[in-house]
Amino acid sequence: KRVCHGMMLATFFSKLIGMHIPGKQALLLSQSLKFHSPSYINDEILVEGEVIKKSDATRIITLKTSIFNNSGDHLVEGEAKILVRK
Repeated sequence: KRVCHGMMLATFFSKLIGMHIPGKQALLLSQSLKFHSPSYINDEILVEGEVIKKSDATRIITLKTSIFNNSGDHLVEGEAKILVRK
């Protein structure tokens, strides 16, 4: 099967943060990545983000980020730090 490059999957984390958590005022500061399994062309994927830490003082949110395929295999995991601008 043809494999989809792992960094292509990681671009969905940027979309998750910029479009959904918390939107236009979000600035992605960092994203760690750990690749577990390959993704293949035409796989359906699920991108998840869970808030695990929030600092009102620094306005930084930390997310646990994950991507799964339609079989439930864990493809990518990581942690994102997001600055919420005023």
